[in-house]
Amino acid sequence: MAEITMEQIKALRERSGAGIMDCKSALNETGGDSEKAMDILRKKRTDIADKKAGRAAKNGIIYSYMHVRDLGGVPTIGVMVEVNCETDFAAKTPVIKKFANDLCLHIAMANPRWMAPAEVPADVVEKEKAIYREQLKESGKPDNIIDKILDGRIKKFCEENCLLEQIYALAADKSEQKTISAMLKETAGQLGENMAIRRFVRFDVKGE
Repeated sequence: MAEITMEQIKALRERSGAGIMDCKSALNETGGDSEKAMDILRKKRTDIADKKAGRAAKNGIIYSYMHVRDLGGVPTIGVMVEVNCETDFAAKTPVIKKFANDLCLHIAMANPRWMAPAEVPADVVEKEKAIYREQLKESGKPDNIIDKILDGRIKKFCEENCLLEQIYALAADKSEQKTISAMLKETAGQLGENMAIRRFVRFDVKGE
């Protein structure tokens, strides 16, 4: 078995935010493969999050972000989010603050309209279906095929417009290309508490 160096452990810790012993254990398990070690740490966090999921998250933070489009300009996009956790102590940690900051940056860029698919108004869904159905009919698709395609189109619409279904917009590499709901679960596992995104709002200067 390859010897795990302190440099490898430190690098994995900086990347994952996990504890030294967890990083060492994951690297030992994978023979020093940092990518596989990251997968182990993510799996461990999601398992922890699943166990905590039923617990009340009544504490948390309000976090905000102001975006300036032009150098030397004024803020023209503003975002506020409420992220909940179980304890006041956890709400003060860098872990939850980093998640809230990343969330604000994502919302500023991706402009989600709703939190989850269940919140999309029925009339909006029907309007989207009508548009897609007309497009598909013009292409000559039979009705039974159209219905199946519509389900996929609406799912895609929700993935693009619902915060929890969106892929993190500022992913630096493939390892960060995950949904906001997956990021939330990983962060909850890292924090060791149940977490929730309670609400968000995004302001964009439109002018008259």
